[in-house]
Amino acid sequence: MSEDKPAETVESTPAEANAIPNGKGHEPGEEITASAKTPPAEDGGNPHRTENAEANLPESQEFLSGAEDKKTTRFTDFEGKTSFGMSVFNLGNAIMGSGILGLAYAMANTGVILFLVLLTVVAGLSSYSIHLLLKCSGIVGIRAYEQLGYRAFGTPGKMAAGIAITLQNIGAMSSYLYIVKYEFPLVIQAFLRVDKPAGEWYMNGNYLVIIVSVAVILPLALMKQLGYLGYTSGFSLSCMVFFLISVIYKKFNTPCPFVDFAHNSTASVMNVTDPGGEDNPACIPKMANLNSQTAYTIPILAFAFVCHPEVLPIYTELRNATKKKMQHVANISIAVMYGMYFLAALFGYLTFYGEVEAELLHTYSRIDPYDTLILCVRVAVLTAVTLTVPIVLFPVRRAIQQMMFPNKTFYWPRHIAIAFVLLTFINLLVIFAPNILGIFGVIGATSAPCLIFIFPAVFYIRIVPKEEEPLRSTPKILAACFAGIGFLFMIMSLSFIIIDWTSGTSKASSGH
Repeated sequence: MSEDKPAETVESTPAEANAIPNGKGHEPGEEITASAKTPPAEDGGNPHRTENAEANLPESQEFLSGAEDKKTTRFTDFEGKTSFGMSVFNLGNAIMGSGILGLAYAMANTGVILFLVLLTVVAGLSSYSIHLLLKCSGIVGIRAYEQLGYRAFGTPGKMAAGIAITLQNIGAMSSYLYIVKYEFPLVIQAFLRVDKPAGEWYMNGNYLVIIVSVAVILPLALMKQLGYLGYTSGFSLSCMVFFLISVIYKKFNTPCPFVDFAHNSTASVMNVTDPGGEDNPACIPKMANLNSQTAYTIPILAFAFVCHPEVLPIYTELRNATKKKMQHVANISIAVMYGMYFLAALFGYLTFYGEVEAELLHTYSRIDPYDTLILCVRVAVLTAVTLTVPIVLFPVRRAIQQMMFPNKTFYWPRHIAIAFVLLTFINLLVIFAPNILGIFGVIGATSAPCLIFIFPAVFYIRIVPKEEEPLRSTPKILAACFAGIGFLFMIMSLSFIIIDWTSGTSKASSGH
């Protein structure tokens, strides 16, 4: 750690001191006693850190007791200025993404009860995982995922964390831009009432992705701090709330079984008056269901709650940051997304049952491609996923800087260049890669379990001192079990996906 951020480590003791005794966060009454308990091993090779911190205390109490006292209770890798609410918006936006569009499809392939159980388990495990990350960062005194990897396993640990964050977030950004690529042309087509486009450039998804990336995403991605995106995150989340309300509304206005608009536009009217429609077996929800597509459900769910690369940057910028306060931010974000995910999946599934597609909005278009409400929903979802891309890009840029330029301070040209190269690469991936479900499946099955389960648990076991928590203590045994669950998720998901692909039953080509 000391070789990477020499300027910062000198001051990190006050923050680290407050978290060491019991991991409760920064309790005002523990400041001085905590610093005495700091194990020498956590000094990062600098024996003067504790002395410097304590030497400053009398002076701070004498002159600027209020301001300086507060400063001793914080990390010094950045002076946080982002409010609690904005942090919730940013983390909620990092969790929420295109995954919500695939959850009704996931429910159709697991059944309502099994889906709810899986969603609850993944949400609970995500919250526990964030707890492990926050405790590790409190002990190390720095809030960078890659630095936790470095403290735990040296350079290989830092590189593993950086590569996993990069892969995961590039996968996430690709998935968001896929939605822009496939949805935006359909929206323009529907607004212009063009049934068969004649190849106009403004209906070409590839051009539209590039335009959106340059005009909207790049300027937001160039901001110096993540906290500035709180307003766009709030707007993005409100767009997804509109999506959810519309899905619930459409459930009560769509007859079952529905008939494709393309086949017969009058058939859906007949279904409304058909008394036998209620008893149609295609309109009875399944409580539990297992089929070949169930393999995609766990990766899609794991993908749906990955916000871990963003947790520590958001923690860094949180005003008056404490471990307890950041855990509240995480818990509120996860709880809100949990509710939205379940409702969107449930009402999406109860609208179409077995006919639901891997991308929910496509299914609505099969009923009426010119439905005004669904057109507005498409615009809202496009806006939401577009505004999420800059949030997800920040941790990738930070990971690349930690891996390639560890000793360099902030430098605008490098900051801009990394964002530009990343966006160019992702645009090429979106334009030339064939489908999205494969990306969801494979990345969700590999890097997501690493970032949610394996890394936080293994880093926790390595970083928390043995004097404080022996290897056989309950928290470390729980962490080891947690890492085991991650390996199990990864092996099981990858096995299912490989079997699914080789058996030729994959619906990966249907898009997501």
